[in-house]
Amino acid sequence: MRRIGRPSLAEKLTALMSSRRDAGGRPYTSRSLSAAVEALPGDHASVSHASVNKLANGSQDNPTAHTVVAVCKALGVPPAYLLPHHAYSDLEALQTFEDPRARHVLALLSGLSHSALDDVVAELERRRAEQGLEPVQRRDDATEEAPPSQEEPTEAPGRGRRRRSSREAAEYAADSLEGL
Repeated sequence: MRRIGRPSLAEKLTALMSSRRDAGGRPYTSRSLSAAVEALPGDHASVSHASVNKLANGSQDNPTAHTVVAVCKALGVPPAYLLPHHAYSDLEALQTFEDPRARHVLALLSGLSHSALDDVVAELERRRAEQGLEPVQRRDDATEEAPPSQEEPTEAPGRGRRRRSSREAAEYAADSLEGL
């Protein structure tokens, strides 16, 4: 059952396969992606073209972590991207998070007040402009939050449960996948 605002693993994988290019310069097929996984150096999961096809068409939606890691390595994307959660749909942020320096910056930001965070953001935006880099669109949790669906119960108001920010969710996902 697909939830509103949360692309499924199949949708994300299909989009990746059509937007990325295989060794021959063509969009990936289940066969070429399976071959790309097999061509990866080192130890990794073996993924048949039938398995890739089942993942892409949604008939298998619960692959092993090793399969997800292998497929994502072959496609050149962080494994967290295939998780079915709105916070993991920001491929650019997840790829940035793969850099240990970016994770260090996030660790340094942890615990700062909102005003201190705003000052850091303003300084980074100024530096990006100085270097002629494109501005980065602000991604607030409020705008990224998927609307509640009828399949998903919402918590009663006033319970005070804190939701993870997109940044925290990406960090949690990366930590969970580390060492696989």
